[in-house]
Amino acid sequence: MPGSTEHAPTRQTRGSRRLRNTAITLTLGAVLFTVGALGLAPQQQAPAAPSHAPAIRGTNGIEALRARARNLPADPTGWSSLGMAYVQQARSTADPAAYTRARAALRKSLVLQPSGNFAAETGMGALEASLHRFAEALTWARRATTSDPYSAPAQGVLADALTQLGRYEESYAAVQRMTDLRPDSGALARASYSWELRGDTKRARDLMEKSYQAAGTPSDKAFALTHLATLALESGNPSTAVGLANTGLAALPGDPALLEARARAHTALGQNRQAVSDYTTAIAAAPLPQYLLGLGDLQESLGHPEKAEEQYNVLRAQDKLRKANGGVADVDGVLFEADHGDPDTAVTMGRTALRQRPFLAVHDAMAWALHRAGRDSEAIEQADLALELGTVSAPFRYHRALINEALGRTGAARADLRQALDIDPHFHPVDAPRARAALSRIEAAR
Repeated sequence: MPGSTEHAPTRQTRGSRRLRNTAITLTLGAVLFTVGALGLAPQQQAPAAPSHAPAIRGTNGIEALRARARNLPADPTGWSSLGMAYVQQARSTADPAAYTRARAALRKSLVLQPSGNFAAETGMGALEASLHRFAEALTWARRATTSDPYSAPAQGVLADALTQLGRYEESYAAVQRMTDLRPDSGALARASYSWELRGDTKRARDLMEKSYQAAGTPSDKAFALTHLATLALESGNPSTAVGLANTGLAALPGDPALLEARARAHTALGQNRQAVSDYTTAIAAAPLPQYLLGLGDLQESLGHPEKAEEQYNVLRAQDKLRKANGGVADVDGVLFEADHGDPDTAVTMGRTALRQRPFLAVHDAMAWALHRAGRDSEAIEQADLALELGTVSAPFRYHRALINEALGRTGAARADLRQALDIDPHFHPVDAPRARAALSRIEAAR
């Protein structure tokens, strides 16, 4: 058994059809993992960070699966495979129609094989999680692990759902089971994230490097390199992050997640023209909220309010569409509303999001919304919850610092500001300078 203490954190003080289905559901490792793995820095928050699934990429692969489903319409495996490819497409492109196609294909598979269809059940879990219906995702993951207790991908979906529901110890156990069953690139990536949540960035980085070494395709390697670049960036090493992103883009040109990681690194290095170019290219490929907000905030920091508003207006239009479809706001939406809209509305959005997803990043967004609404005594409770696992996050520390300052707790504010800037002195193009100004203000008042 590969290293039970090495891969997932332990609790601390605080038949032929199955083999065929397993090969198909391996794509889900990367698809679902991004839901959590991009949740530490607000500008990177899921729902829709692009995934890098190993098996099916692009419209040609989907067309091949569609042809297979047409030629073998009674084969549940073909429909589940097509459904999972659509989940991947939806998360990579932010195309709402792909979610509808995914659900239809997966339901067709389940009609053909109502019981024991762990591939379709795992796919439904992936679909629900990508739509931020994590309770429903957990239900499907439980069904999948019941249908096949030895399915590593099903354990991965289970781990992802539990993580986003704030059930961290249970999620670590699911990651360990996944690693025991199949210590592949996807399992190692989840193990990395488990340690990242607990603040052990060295172990997280080591495991993500193992995930990269175990990756069998350019897509798998790009997925690992995206997260290695993010870990480097969020540890204050933007030059390393640029190099890692460049390596990934050489293997997978135009990948939007790698472009966004490189854009953030260029921003930290003051290479603003390159950052704008990378953000623009990423948005053209996938107009995801975190990319739009990242470019908007960069343009704001450069003194280009009109260009910033161009990105913010797209975010507003996306939010209107979300509301029209009855969707729940994600972290980016809550933070954007708090900073660029109505803080009271942001609080309402945050409460709804927390009911669906009581995850660390959502607690942080709720804390910031409450702070912006002038409700700091409530905000500090949420800020503490965001950091309860010891996660290393400059934005979380910055938010809690300003809340503590508003409450008159200057010592605590000073400590959090120092730690935020020590973690990453360039963590955000707008907020990092504000953090330095706040620290100077507090120091001057001593």
